[in-house]
Amino acid sequence: MLDPEDFQRELELGDLPSDFKSDTNVSPGRPIPVVTDKISRNVVLFRWGLVPVWAKDPLIGYKMINARAETIAEKPSFKNAFQRRRCLILADGFYEWKKEPNRKQPYLFKLLNSKPFAFAGVWEHWQDKNANEITSCAIITTVPNSILEQYHDRMPVILDETVRWSWLDNATPVAKLQAMMKPYPSENMALPEKIDPKSLYVIHE
Repeated sequence: MLDPEDFQRELELGDLPSDFKSDTNVSPGRPIPVVTDKISRNVVLFRWGLVPVWAKDPLIGYKMINARAETIAEKPSFKNAFQRRRCLILADGFYEWKKEPNRKQPYLFKLLNSKPFAFAGVWEHWQDKNANEITSCAIITTVPNSILEQYHDRMPVILDETVRWSWLDNATPVAKLQAMMKPYPSENMALPEKIDPKSLYVIHE
């Protein structure tokens, strides 16, 4: 498991929040590390599971942990965030759950070099009539590469160093943004590690 300072060094980030701690099993609704500003590159913590500004109940965020690349520009829940509030979501691995005859089996995916990376994400700020506030985010997914397709029909969009900071730039054309939302090259990913489901407390349907 990497330390926060590993993320800071490898991804050339700015300041880190004092409560940023590495976690091998982050579930929806919990805070995750995010970067929204390409100049400062400071890391902040947002709740995983996007709560749209129009939502009456913030629990909707548990159903909106991911946004599909193919529809993000049109779907009401995500289109405004895609236009104005894109972010990088930091990680050093992710789980996918493969359907098997009697259960779902989790697998851990990492980069070939085991270094941290950034998912493409969007974020939103929500407030209710009592001034309760939630800043939340969602990970963008796309079709799987040749490694992932054996385990799942989707994968998160991973942005490498050539496009990472352009993703945060509001001057970046939509066509260029859409071109970034593609499967990460399989040759740059390690083969997945089979994980004991009992070690994970995330519930997947």
